Amino acid sequence: MSERAPCGHRSKVTLAEAADEWIEGAKRGTIRNASGDEFKPSTIRAYEGALRLRVLADLGAQRLCDITRADLQVFADRLLDRGLNPSTINVTLASMRVIYSRALERGQVPLNPTSGVKLPSRRGRRERIADPIEGDALLAAPPERDRALWATAMYAGLRRGELQALRWEDIDLAARVIRVRRGWDSQAGEISPKRDDQRNVLISKRLGHPTLPGHLVAHRIRAKDPHGRVFGSGGQPFSPTSLTRRAERAWARAGLEPITLHECRHTYASTMIAAGANAKTISTYMGPTSTSRSISTGTSCPGTRRKRQTCSMPTSTAISANPCPSRRPAYWRIDWRISPLARSQSGDIHNQLF
Repeated sequence: MSERAPCGHRSKVTLAEAADEWIEGAKRGTIRNASGDEFKPSTIRAYEGALRLRVLADLGAQRLCDITRADLQVFADRLLDRGLNPSTINVTLASMRVIYSRALERGQVPLNPTSGVKLPSRRGRRERIADPIEGDALLAAPPERDRALWATAMYAGLRRGELQALRWEDIDLAARVIRVRRGWDSQAGEISPKRDDQRNVLISKRLGHPTLPGHLVAHRIRAKDPHGRVFGSGGQPFSPTSLTRRAERAWARAGLEPITLHECRHTYASTMIAAGANAKTISTYMGPTSTSRSISTGTSCPGTRRKRQTCSMPTSTAISANPCPSRRPAYWRIDWRISPLARSQSGDIHNQLF
């Protein structure tokens, strides 16, 4: 039995026409994702590029309702035969999936042919995770001006765009919290994150790592603009490329294995797991996007592999220094201390944090 359904007189729109409409609507913000949020600029660019480069030349002239799942399976298999990366193929099919989801809602197609298409598995390289002892070494090596940034990435779990957009007004030292309220896109500039990604991340000694508060205090003392970007110059954020190059040179001199900002986020998840946090708590502090992957990756950190007891924690409660003693690995037995510079020059802020 053929899965090709009759189009009818109302469904003569082609894939190319639907793609143009989706791209324009997504850019204006009138077409949104399943959660009702605007698509991120980077997502729109990725989908537009996939459509323009790989989809429309082959399928653009066909009517939406004439394209079947079998057609898309052949298309996906052909991309794989051409040697394309599995991630590229998945993004390409995702670009058509959002178009068909919208067409299905509008009655332009009787079914979504992207459903059930078998795609190659995306098996990337294993994510690197640093335990707290190695983390201390990684944070000590880069130039002093960069250490607070790496510490915030590693022990507060902020994404690169969130670090770039962070302002001092978002860090409340008295309340011991970082308020994640905005992100940064390399082309669109400052953007609003999804509602679920807006969150408060604790920075006190009761969560994360003992050196994070000290790094933030010392960085605040050195800040030239107390109202500007935390990690940047004036209204401009830091350059990830320049930051990484400085750090990699320093780590090479110290004989340390480099780590990326993204891997720092997984390190944060691992640190919370080692402290006894459950999945709900981790999601609260990291945001729900890709939390399950971060948790899965985080369990590979030393000290988190063995079978452990259930340790449930309310999401409104900060993670204590030892919430579940039987699960606390040896490398967590470290002193909570602040840098001598921060202690000597900022007694008031130190008292707020501790």
